[in-house]
Amino acid sequence: MRFGGPSGKLRGAVHFSGLSVLNRYSLLLITSMLLVGSNVGIGKSIVEFVPVPLFALLRFVIAMAVLWPLLRLAKLRRVKRDEWFNLFLQALFGTFGFTLLMLNGVQRTSAVAAGVITSTIPAVVALLSWLILKERPNGRALASIALAIVGVLVINLAHADRSAAGETSLTGNLMILGAVCCESLYIILSRRLTQTLAPIDICAYTHLFGLVLMLPLGAGALLDFDYRAVPFSVWTLVLWYGLSASIFSFWLWMKGIRHVPGSLAGVFSAVLPVAAALYGIVFLGERPTLAHGVALACVVTGIGLASLKVRRVPPVAS
Repeated sequence: MRFGGPSGKLRGAVHFSGLSVLNRYSLLLITSMLLVGSNVGIGKSIVEFVPVPLFALLRFVIAMAVLWPLLRLAKLRRVKRDEWFNLFLQALFGTFGFTLLMLNGVQRTSAVAAGVITSTIPAVVALLSWLILKERPNGRALASIALAIVGVLVINLAHADRSAAGETSLTGNLMILGAVCCESLYIILSRRLTQTLAPIDICAYTHLFGLVLMLPLGAGALLDFDYRAVPFSVWTLVLWYGLSASIFSFWLWMKGIRHVPGSLAGVFSAVLPVAAALYGIVFLGERPTLAHGVALACVVTGIGLASLKVRRVPPVAS
């Protein structure tokens, strides 16, 4: 491609440089969603060997082993009382509640179904913002919410008239939906705190609260569990889950989101159900059904629709 003169050459260089930066940070967001999606299946692999309360507790122990240097006394003193209350609520819903519901859910349903339901988080955030904060969504957001509801209904209705296994799947799907609601509340609560606290500090404080909340549930299993009965490969998955769910995916998302237009950010959450489905098919031997395909199509279409940025064409002067 040729440019007319030095100024054109400079504009081209800047253009390609901008694309390069956008693509690089977009890759960080895609990687983050790949980790979140694959963790859905990894969690299912782990809970076949490790009880949910123990696994959940170990997740917080691993996270805090990395995050504890952030808990400096001088920084803790600067956090206001109402901010601590908000942090506690975020931990209650976004770490404690989400972890328990998600792990109990994947124990009862497929990774494919769990991934599809989890990817409705953007739509549920919009819905709860409408109900709680009175933030009325626009037409595209309403369509995204409707498509997410249809997708979840398709998966659940596919198991409604089946045997005990189908009932178990339905229970698991509802638990995953509860986890989605918890995570959506976490996102809504974090909006105000991100104006005064660094995101990584919020991550450290909420995981500290999560560890305290999980201790009473997991302490018994921590002392009585037969650790030798679990294969070494599963323990490596536990370590990876604790690091990727709490540290890696969070850092990648926060690093990338600063440099990618907000209108495009939601598109990357469409990677989540694809990653979960691939893990379930390749490593767990799951077979996706037509219902999974229809639900996935609904959710991904909704994500794309909500993230679509409409360009307004300025009126031409007569």
